[in-house]
Amino acid sequence: MRHGSIPGTRGHVRPLALLGDPVLHAPCEEVTDHGPELARLVEDMFATMYAANGVGLAANQIGVPLRVFVYDCPDDEDVRHVGHVVNPRLIEADGVVLRGPEGCLSLPGLEAGTERYDRAVVEGFTTDGEPVRVLGTGWFARCLQHECDHLDGGVYVDRVSGWRHRRVMRQAARAPWNRQRAPEPR
Repeated sequence: MRHGSIPGTRGHVRPLALLGDPVLHAPCEEVTDHGPELARLVEDMFATMYAANGVGLAANQIGVPLRVFVYDCPDDEDVRHVGHVVNPRLIEADGVVLRGPEGCLSLPGLEAGTERYDRAVVEGFTTDGEPVRVLGTGWFARCLQHECDHLDGGVYVDRVSGWRHRRVMRQAARAPWNRQRAPEPR
């Protein structure tokens, strides 16, 4: 295998934005420059995603409010999908709605049953500005919808309601990574 043919091998791991960081809760801006900075960003995103053992990562999760995400995610048939999408648009989300476990690198160690369609289609561009269309089914469809939500300023807990929402928010409040949590009583 050629050096650099694996995404992220030339990238640098960046710190992750965590739940509560304003960059996660605002819509991201369209990418207008498809130059070398964008290619470096995508490499850094892959490196960060792999270092955190993730299957997808949106640019705002590393503090960059641009409409870009990367993925290395299997579908329900264990077919591996690897790539990136610049200025993605979720153009189809249909099929059966399934509630399944969903986690997020911005809420490390937590997950909640989240409803998602089992089929999704995303259109956008590569770092070179070439059009790309990505079809996902099963787990990969969940990943595509999750990353598009990030770029629109959402996190998966926004889609969870009732006791599931209360439970994951309690867990987040107690999580060691939560910088905003109240100090423990002495």
